[in-house]
Amino acid sequence: MMWQGLAIGLFSLGIIGFGFFWVIRMEYHLGYLWWPYPLLLGVGIIIGSLFVADAGWSALLGVTGASFIWGATELKEQAVRADLGWFPRNPNPKPLPPFASLIRKIKAPHL
Repeated sequence: MMWQGLAIGLFSLGIIGFGFFWVIRMEYHLGYLWWPYPLLLGVGIIIGSLFVADAGWSALLGVTGASFIWGATELKEQAVRADLGWFPRNPNPKPLPPFASLIRKIKAPHL
């Protein structure tokens, strides 16, 4: 029997589930303007997955990178959900990311 498929599926479920958590926390503490950084991290992880020899680890890295890319697209959506009152809004001021003026000129991606 091959257990690798089941293991990849369960780990993928955990990675995707963790994606929901970090999007909510990141938007609460940092704000949605940080979206390019998880996007670039996800692209980097996916590129790195191309150079991993083992198919299982490569698949898990690909899922992790895709989860970060998805999360980057959800940060703006999460800010809207917080504005609607579905999630708590952080009363403290959020730190601006590096190159914030440039990031503001780019429309935040969404799926």
